[in-house]
Amino acid sequence: MTRNMFRPITICFTLVAILLLTTTTKTMAETTTADKAKNKVRLRIIETSDVHGSFFPFDFITGKPKRGSLARVITYVDSLRTQYGSNLLLLDNGDILQGQPSCYYCNYVRPELPNVAAEVINYMGYDAQTIGNHDVETGHAVYDKWINEVKCPMLGANVIDKSTGKPYLHPYTIIEREGVKIAVIGLLTPTIPYWLNESLWSGLRFDEMVSTARYWVNHLKANEKPDVIIGLFHSGKEGGIVTDSCEEDASLRVAREVPGFDLILYGHDHTKHVDTVTNIEGKEVLCLDPSCNALMVSDAEIEITLDKKRRVVGKTISGSVVDIQHCAIDTDFVDNFKWAIDSVNAYVNRQIGVFENSIYTRDCYFGNAAFTDFIHDLQMQITSADISFNAPLSFDTAIEAGAVHVRDMFNLYKYENQIYVMLLTGEEVRKHLEMSYDLWVNTMTSPDDHIMLMSESARNDQQRYGFKNLAFNFDSAAGIDYIVDVTKPDGEKVKILQMSNGEPFDEKKVYKVTMNSYRGNGGGELLTKGAGIPHSELKNRIIYESERDQRHYLTLEIEKAGILNPQPHNNWRFVPEEWTKPAIERDRKLLFGK
Repeated sequence: MTRNMFRPITICFTLVAILLLTTTTKTMAETTTADKAKNKVRLRIIETSDVHGSFFPFDFITGKPKRGSLARVITYVDSLRTQYGSNLLLLDNGDILQGQPSCYYCNYVRPELPNVAAEVINYMGYDAQTIGNHDVETGHAVYDKWINEVKCPMLGANVIDKSTGKPYLHPYTIIEREGVKIAVIGLLTPTIPYWLNESLWSGLRFDEMVSTARYWVNHLKANEKPDVIIGLFHSGKEGGIVTDSCEEDASLRVAREVPGFDLILYGHDHTKHVDTVTNIEGKEVLCLDPSCNALMVSDAEIEITLDKKRRVVGKTISGSVVDIQHCAIDTDFVDNFKWAIDSVNAYVNRQIGVFENSIYTRDCYFGNAAFTDFIHDLQMQITSADISFNAPLSFDTAIEAGAVHVRDMFNLYKYENQIYVMLLTGEEVRKHLEMSYDLWVNTMTSPDDHIMLMSESARNDQQRYGFKNLAFNFDSAAGIDYIVDVTKPDGEKVKILQMSNGEPFDEKKVYKVTMNSYRGNGGGELLTKGAGIPHSELKNRIIYESERDQRHYLTLEIEKAGILNPQPHNNWRFVPEEWTKPAIERDRKLLFGK
């Protein structure tokens, strides 16, 4: 890696705009004196969320420069610190321990090293941090070590230690600035058991967010008497998994139903949101979500008006989500972490095999694809299962023909899921696929319809990319031959013809089905809502779970084979083809431009 790729961009356009709006010809000292004379305290609150290892302006997976990154966030933050000093609060909202090889390297390859995710938080001077579901996914050994290495409070009011009945993490933190007391309450989406094996969160439970928030707001008012209450929630805007006992994305619900919050900063759904919610007492609450991968930050200003006795008599809150991609790279930050950058580069550049042809995730949406089927093959080879489920985990990526390196494994498999084998009936297999394709494809009523189920409002969504639903829930199957009739109504599109080895497929027979642990634990609800298996029964269906993550085993299999030629199985297709083939070409062009 050369230093040239870290050469600072000459202008941070967003920063210039902010400075023009917020600075005057006064010096900072003059401004502070004037504010004190007027009994005003100004706070600036910056939030990052779902950073997913985007620490440095370099993508260790692609080997190319990276947009965003904390190397640019720190430039933006430090420019504001010259104005606000310690009145600038920097908060992170979790999902920082997975997403780039820099994380995997410190989590599993060299766990004895300081975790770089903790080191960057400490270097940048964060004031508080929450834990995210992808942080929990690393397992106790990793996240407990990381929590101990982070110097700021780690928050999670609804992450409960079952042995004590008390929060495993700090439920809140109190920060005082110029006599103003600020409380920050942290919450995590409670649907962790729907994605992650219990071994990763043993001894913990995850309580529902609304009642937890209400309890701690009341506790704060009675015991701490803060002047400002900020919510820092690793939970999306609304929706997601909803059960009788919990809700995945409940941030706006908390804003509406729990009076007391002045500002809610959230994340998890990888989507930029700026909303002002009126709560049940008629008070407006600003809610900000900065998307993901350190491309943006939530930026709020709180102006506190005090009376002569320094009691709060007024609050004004404003804010937005700010794109920091044009900010200069902080070269001191990059130089400080040269040890990590060099170590991770050496790790990801190791060759593990050779592909004779290129494979692309974009092909996975339109029928059989070598990319998906390569993972199917390895899952079935590793487990000897009858049937395999798998979905594309990256929207548009590739492994090119030629030498395959460790870095390519993070394109092949994005997160540290385990491999499961579960027992499903043939009927459950079909129903699982019915829900998958209902999420994935439109019901065509004419040859001119879309075949993909798309949404114009989701085109800039960092998880949907134009699809109406989440593409990482678009499971296809191997081991069976089937057709998907897109003219049929939901629940009736999939017809399984036979096992791929020529044996009959029997809906009453029990099959060994391999999949990732996210799916096997209930992720995407394909096994629960789709196949109709109660969530409480899923763990009883598991007959095999891998000790290590799926990427580890895929790497071993590629090293063992040496030279591979991945090809599509052609075991399923969309019909009727006189409609679907032209529709696929149209929608491929809409989604990918060609």
